Amino acid sequence: MKKLIILFLTALLLMAGLVSCTQKSLLDPNAPVTLSLWHVYGEQADAPMNRLVKEFNATVGQEKGIVVTVTNVTSTSKIGGQLKAAMNGEPGSPEMPDLFSAHTSHAGLLGAENLVNWDNWFSEKELKKYVPEFVESGRTDSGLSIFPVSKSSYALFINGSQFDRFSADTGVTYDDLATWEGFFAAAEKYYTWSEGKTFCALDYLIRHVELDIQSKKGSPEFEENGWFNTDDSTVYDSFMMFAEPLAKGYIAVSEQYSNTHVTTGQMVCGIGSTASITYFNDTVTYPDNTTEPINLRVLPLPMSGSEVEYIPQSGVGLAAYKTTEQKAEAASVFVRWFTEGQRNLDFVVQTGYMPVCIEAYDKIDDYAYPNAAYESLFAAIRIMHEKYTAISRPDFDGFYAKTNTLYDGLRQMQPTLKQRSAAGEDGKKLAEEAWEFFKTIQ
Repeated sequence: MKKLIILFLTALLLMAGLVSCTQKSLLDPNAPVTLSLWHVYGEQADAPMNRLVKEFNATVGQEKGIVVTVTNVTSTSKIGGQLKAAMNGEPGSPEMPDLFSAHTSHAGLLGAENLVNWDNWFSEKELKKYVPEFVESGRTDSGLSIFPVSKSSYALFINGSQFDRFSADTGVTYDDLATWEGFFAAAEKYYTWSEGKTFCALDYLIRHVELDIQSKKGSPEFEENGWFNTDDSTVYDSFMMFAEPLAKGYIAVSEQYSNTHVTTGQMVCGIGSTASITYFNDTVTYPDNTTEPINLRVLPLPMSGSEVEYIPQSGVGLAAYKTTEQKAEAASVFVRWFTEGQRNLDFVVQTGYMPVCIEAYDKIDDYAYPNAAYESLFAAIRIMHEKYTAISRPDFDGFYAKTNTLYDGLRQMQPTLKQRSAAGEDGKKLAEEAWEFFKTIQ
């Protein structure tokens, strides 16, 4: 009898647990709930995000009773201010959207407590389907506030037509660009071969310095003023690794974006965001107005040669404004659908981003890309996913103003440094001048 009672009580407990895990849906196809959406993925009417919203509404949305309506398409630089104005009810501001693109920093701006915690709507098993570093980057003290939907990183973009001529004459190959050591050796050879032309433009030089520091000793140490500890020898060594080739004219901080330098034939390659693939032309137009196919090749970021290699991760995810449980459930259904493996890969191929769903990486090799350049980019993305660890950028007040000061100063310095190097001055001593400028930034 005692055994029967124990079995009965156990069954009741199991049933209670089952009920709690299968909470009844608040959605009703006969009374659809509408979600307003702000995003940053292209302003044209047929942008990839807009097309997917239409597909969702016509399929899963119709089945479950969810209508997603795009009410604002903006940019990553503007959306934070627009969201803050909407939340504060500022005159002329539209209503706060239910679902929106956001950086993790926006959670602090808006208050993470005002956002849906995705941990309440995705199980641990479901979250394991996503790249762990991308999930963790969206966490705040309140939980998973920003759900990853796509990420950008950096890659090396090369004018294949020009590089192949250089390679034929010098023996330098694409494989030589796999490490920074090989990359800088190739840059020096290109400078000689081209009679003084710069090899590569870098969009985010300081980020590469940070990644090199991270690979060699761990996270960079920052001072109270929000800049690097310039007494740290690793900071000096990593900065000088880039400053000396810059002083000699082998590399340069890009004037705007590196893709412009490559497509206009000023330099043979550039390092910039993976998303810049959408801004490359099929042809390169040289300063003398001659043109040829660019035959764009894309390679992973050069490696530091340390035990662990890092790449940056950036880009927005999706956040949901906390209002009703019904809207939170509807938002989770859309996000889950939007980030499924094949659909996630379809979306990022159109935008040049990295997939967030692990399953998508398994499909990269067999994907039907629009052209060879995209195929090359995603081959590089797959390698970086397998061999590198993705980390977020520093994110504190004033840091990016300081990096802009650095870039502006280096842009002014680099033509003179290059001329002085060509005239015979010692490259390392010239690089020390760039280091002294680096130390002045406050």
